[in-house]
Amino acid sequence: MRNEGLSRRHFIQNILSGLGTFMLCSCGQLSSVRRIECKRPNILFLLTDDQRWDALGCAGNSIIHTPNIDDLAKKGVLFTNTFVTTSICASSRASILSGQYTCRHGIADFATSFSEEALSRTYPILLRQGGYRIGFVGKYGVGRGQDFPADKFDFWRGCPGQCDPYERKDESGNYRHLTKIMADQAIEFLRTCSKNQPFCLSVSFKAPHAQDGDPRQFVYDPAYEDLYQNVTIPKPKTATDHHLKAMPGFLQADETIARTRWHLCFDTPEKYQKMVKGYYRLITGVDTAIGKIREELVRMGLSGNTIIIFSSDNGFFLGEHGFSGKWYAYEESIRVPLIIYDPRRLVSNHSQRREEIALNIDLAPTILSLVGESIPDCMQGCDLTPLLKDRKVRWRKDFLYEHALPIFRKKTGESYDPIPLSEGVVASRYKYIRYIDYQYEELYDLKIDPCEENNLANARAYGAALKTMRERYKQLKESCK
Repeated sequence: MRNEGLSRRHFIQNILSGLGTFMLCSCGQLSSVRRIECKRPNILFLLTDDQRWDALGCAGNSIIHTPNIDDLAKKGVLFTNTFVTTSICASSRASILSGQYTCRHGIADFATSFSEEALSRTYPILLRQGGYRIGFVGKYGVGRGQDFPADKFDFWRGCPGQCDPYERKDESGNYRHLTKIMADQAIEFLRTCSKNQPFCLSVSFKAPHAQDGDPRQFVYDPAYEDLYQNVTIPKPKTATDHHLKAMPGFLQADETIARTRWHLCFDTPEKYQKMVKGYYRLITGVDTAIGKIREELVRMGLSGNTIIIFSSDNGFFLGEHGFSGKWYAYEESIRVPLIIYDPRRLVSNHSQRREEIALNIDLAPTILSLVGESIPDCMQGCDLTPLLKDRKVRWRKDFLYEHALPIFRKKTGESYDPIPLSEGVVASRYKYIRYIDYQYEELYDLKIDPCEENNLANARAYGAALKTMRERYKQLKESCK
């Protein structure tokens, strides 16, 4: 599944250089600048759920069908090294909305909502304060349904939890897949917009998230049943018993969620083919929906002034290391797609790719910057617009990864944590992971080991690198407060 032609990163920058630059000042962000344009652009922000970075044609995947998203990448900017800072829905979505790490926004479970003050500093509400018409469609993911900020939006079609189920029926009893319904809701919003007022529409698809509790897991629209029937999905290099046994015992345990879901989805070759094809079909369904939304923009004469941003809230293991799901700091779990298409800059950004590290916390400040709004000092992400304009700027070389959500600690009588808590540092060359409750460390040299197969934490030759990464972890943790 991994595309070797698309390098994980250029490993020309050793993490041992330039580590004195801290997280909050590593991207040259100018938070107080407000740019005024003659006509402010519209924003269409498209978010999928649990879509890994390489599940797109434009990322080098030769099997999956994503022509509409690929077209956005061809005409826009594809960020090839984009990551989430916490790989779980609620925390990642709170980071996307707020531009903050979990250690600052504090959304560490599925019930906690933004406070009124914190909500007022999220990108949609700031845009509304700046004169934008704002809409939300799909999976909000932060807090409980009764706490949703529907009254703060001009158009609200948000749904609680996992937006269950995928399979719906319309008023006449006809089958309707959830992805198509969300596309229709997005079009409904567009048709109530005026050319005299800019808009920001956030569409948060459930796909390709698994349907929890359903043995089929990836419940796709039957319209895609024949798609991928005549292909065989290659098994990932690290999806072997050998790679699982290389993991520490607390990750190998079948009681963990990653292993439980692996047994559900990937413990036979037949299951693997069925599940991955279902995952791909859900993504193709999203791609078709995006095509319909873009057609509506053209029909309404809005396409020339609407910036489209496409990303995902988490990655997803498709059997790598013996896992399914996300949560851990390995590549498949934390690396996501990011495309920014600005029709006003087609010439300068045609087929452009950026290899700098981009993060989910960068999306909020970037959206604000694109429309000329000030970026609040409380946002920790970086404004990506200098990279969109191909400017040379000082940029981050690493970031803090955190998955220390207390709700996943083991309960009395349980032998293993359902999701062992972890934190660490992801850098251009090295990745450092520490498992909080087990005093276990991992160090990977990504230059020579991009698939993270060999833990070098106890290797004498890497002692200096381990020490440096430990210190960097402490620095980033302290600067996040």
